[in-house]
Amino acid sequence: MSDTLRESLLVKLGQLQCHFTWGPQIYDSDLDDVKQRLQGSIIIGGKHQGVPHNQLAYINYLQGNCEEALRDLEEAERHLREIHGDGFERRSIVTHGNRAWLHYHMGQLSEAQSYLDKLEVMCGPLTQGPHVTAMVPEVLGEKGWSLLSSRSQCYEEAKECFAKTLEEDPDNTEWNMGYATALYRLESISGILKKPEVSQSVRQLRRVLELDPGESVARVMLALRLQAFRQQAEANELVEEALRTSPDSYVLRYAAKFYRKQHDVDKAIELLKKALEFTPRSSFLHHQMGICYRNKLLALRENQGSRDPGVKAVLINHCKHHFGTAFQLKPSDVFAKLDFARICLMNGESDKAVEIYNILRSLKDVIPDEKQAIELQLGLYEQHHTKSESNAIHHFMEGLKIQRCTENWKTCCTKLEKIARRQITRNPNNSRAWGILGFLHREAGENSEAVECYEKALRWDRGNEEYLSALRELRPST
Repeated sequence: MSDTLRESLLVKLGQLQCHFTWGPQIYDSDLDDVKQRLQGSIIIGGKHQGVPHNQLAYINYLQGNCEEALRDLEEAERHLREIHGDGFERRSIVTHGNRAWLHYHMGQLSEAQSYLDKLEVMCGPLTQGPHVTAMVPEVLGEKGWSLLSSRSQCYEEAKECFAKTLEEDPDNTEWNMGYATALYRLESISGILKKPEVSQSVRQLRRVLELDPGESVARVMLALRLQAFRQQAEANELVEEALRTSPDSYVLRYAAKFYRKQHDVDKAIELLKKALEFTPRSSFLHHQMGICYRNKLLALRENQGSRDPGVKAVLINHCKHHFGTAFQLKPSDVFAKLDFARICLMNGESDKAVEIYNILRSLKDVIPDEKQAIELQLGLYEQHHTKSESNAIHHFMEGLKIQRCTENWKTCCTKLEKIARRQITRNPNNSRAWGILGFLHREAGENSEAVECYEKALRWDRGNEEYLSALRELRPST
């Protein structure tokens, strides 16, 4: 094939909607982790998860496993034919696009052209744009699931994909479930809303259950949301029904989180052990197990329980084992490493904790959630272990700058306020403490209180440009 034809082929490939054109936006993280999660979802099955074989094919291509990628795509086609029957053709648009790209990269240009020809025939009647692709709900839906399998920054785009599918097919359970999942995760990141009636995910999960009362994953996700709003009776019923009717791995992991938050840690551990039988190499499940054992450890310390030091040692070993396994399986897991460091501090192994903190603070490409968690934990370490309130303030302030209204952001606010008020009690002329309170009031939109605090800060630190600049913004007319 001449260079001109090769270039023409590449132009058409670039018009496709498939993982090879979505990939650069999605897979900028730990490929091994994405691959492990996709393989886990294939083992578990599940009613609504997109087509993980398609995603897995793209990951294998990125890792240089083209023959394995081809087998993944063959499995994707088999799965689609088996599940969708008459709807196979529209469902296979993404798979054919992936095939075309894969054959192109393998130097099999005639095969690539063959799949482009198939897409011309399939998509021509469905689109006003390029005839090799069509943004039908099936394509948008698969893109949405792919985005949900990636980093949290992709969840907003996933939500938009599912919203568009529902404009054309409002009663489709799969797209409704995808939309509910995106909303649930976005609300989890931004922090729980105060009332269930303003929670979009609650409304959407109820919509899924209207369409399909047997959707157990939606049932237990709704239970977790209602638990956060203290609607415990309905939440308990939802979880019990989900476990009774469909105790698959996804239901087990959500139910375990539910019981952990309900302080029934033994029940949560029991469910997580069952889930690990499905996917023993799940870093997520090991992390959740570690959190459960840490809760037992904290309860033991708080209640001054067993006087047998062996009980504490066993719990610490469980924590270290599961947190350590989590980041061994997923080396990029910042949260598991932070939790491991915290256990080291509780066990008097400060050198190990400091080593982890030094590694984490030097990381460059971390997402906002991870960076904020690092700053919070560094602040807590400085406050409680090195007894340096000045360094703690620095880290808590850095945490506040990253993203607003998350749980970690709120914790940074709370810690800063306590430190500032304690310092003012000791020394009412502490300008920095008044400046911190001014900043916190400003962040909360309490402008008059912020002005008062900044004015007090300036009494003992005249000419401080930070405080003067804040006052100019708060009192633009003066």
